[in-house]
Amino acid sequence: MIKLNNRIKLNKSKMRVGRGIGSGKGKTSGRGVKGQKSRSGVAIKSFEGGQMPLYRRLPKRGFNPITKKNIAILNLEKIQSHIDKKNIKTSEIINSNLLKKLKLIDQGAIKLKILGTGEIKDKINIEADLASKSAVEKLEKIGGSIQLKK
Repeated sequence: MIKLNNRIKLNKSKMRVGRGIGSGKGKTSGRGVKGQKSRSGVAIKSFEGGQMPLYRRLPKRGFNPITKKNIAILNLEKIQSHIDKKNIKTSEIINSNLLKKLKLIDQGAIKLKILGTGEIKDKINIEADLASKSAVEKLEKIGGSIQLKK
């Protein structure tokens, strides 16, 4: 007796619809009779058969403004760590162009804001659009400066 291996592929071609009564998928080609779903080129997107659709089941949260300002945020401790690594020289002015080159802030950032988290030991000059009060105080305390663009 010959045992058939389950790996043998049977010569089964794709069902050809609309090829007469004898084919088993003739006339309406398995689409039923009339109605929207029987027509060609109709797809009912996100319709789940009367079940509440996914986009309506999930909660809508928050608000996304169209005119969002892309502001890069940088802490003083991050600047200090790069000064220690000698990536940033204390003599040069630290601005958004320099920080973008060093990949410290995102390339698509429009404005730069300096925040005062962490300690800064070196006297540096920063050019930014915005700065927190604590960052300005810490920089002035060690003799550094921060120029805010208008």
